[in-house]
Amino acid sequence: MSSHDSVRAVLWQGDRLRLLDQRLLPAQERYVDCTDADQVAAAIRDLVVRGAPAIGIAAAWGVVLAAQRDPASLPIALATLRAARPTAVNLMWALDRMKRAIDAGADAAALAREEQADIVDRLAREAQAIQDEDLAANRHMGELGAALIERGSGVLTHCNTGSLATAGFGTALGVIRAGVADGRIARVYAGETRPWLQGARLTMWELLRDGIAATLIADSAASHLMKTGEVQWVVVGADRIAANGDTANKIGTYQLAIAARHHGVKFMVVAPSSTVDMATAGGDDIEIELRNADELLGHAGTRTVVEGAPAWNPVFDVTPHALIDAIVTECGVVEKPDAARMAALFGTR
Repeated sequence: MSSHDSVRAVLWQGDRLRLLDQRLLPAQERYVDCTDADQVAAAIRDLVVRGAPAIGIAAAWGVVLAAQRDPASLPIALATLRAARPTAVNLMWALDRMKRAIDAGADAAALAREEQADIVDRLAREAQAIQDEDLAANRHMGELGAALIERGSGVLTHCNTGSLATAGFGTALGVIRAGVADGRIARVYAGETRPWLQGARLTMWELLRDGIAATLIADSAASHLMKTGEVQWVVVGADRIAANGDTANKIGTYQLAIAARHHGVKFMVVAPSSTVDMATAGGDDIEIELRNADELLGHAGTRTVVEGAPAWNPVFDVTPHALIDAIVTECGVVEKPDAARMAALFGTR
């Protein structure tokens, strides 16, 4: 499987965080260096780095950068990073974990007396642990998810859920990587994923770079593809999974689940347990990020829609748990998810 996993988008350099600028792919492979938490927050907000696990990892390193500058700035840095994007729960989870590492059982007075180097070292170890654990989780999820797929199957994926969106290997693309390596997956299709074209620009680049043959389709071709019988599974990632199994993911995921159910195609969600939010009862309680209408009204800086036309640009939607056949995490697989089955695996954490 490692032969199909060569991309790393989040790189810690000791005094800076180096991020592969995903806005420029596939035309350019350019890195952005962030030297403080504000720059990391801007990179998250502006989609230099994207994908729920990668956002959380980048934010954790942003906390380390803040500590390197001035430990007294950590509360402001945490708030700034937390506000960068609202939907992906991994961002909040990673920052909560870093906050616990900051506190480390000490009160504010004790923290003020602690040597800066000791604070930085403690936070750097925690950020590295978050990154390492994500990579290990992805490899395990790849094995679990691939085991559900019959040999010779075709799969369709949406957005980008690979090494670009994680510490490496990927969530849904991790399942695809593992399934291809094991001979279970014979055909891979990727939807283009408007308006940012993450499937066209990122998923196709990543898979072909790692030697995995894939075919691009227009988002609007998905139902027709399913009707041909070429795909047996839709495999997607997640930005937040509610306690009942409802799943927020990139806009367009919901309609894929509806089409899959109609055509008898199985639907799999793959995400680390950090994406599971047992404090959110259902999908109606998930905040859906709305981005600037300009992202729909033009492409690459050129307006493509008549002046004066409005646009509505939600960037996530929620797939009801009843349309999901399996949720795959590193903790295990929840088939036919509902509140009871989710609680059996994840409790009420």
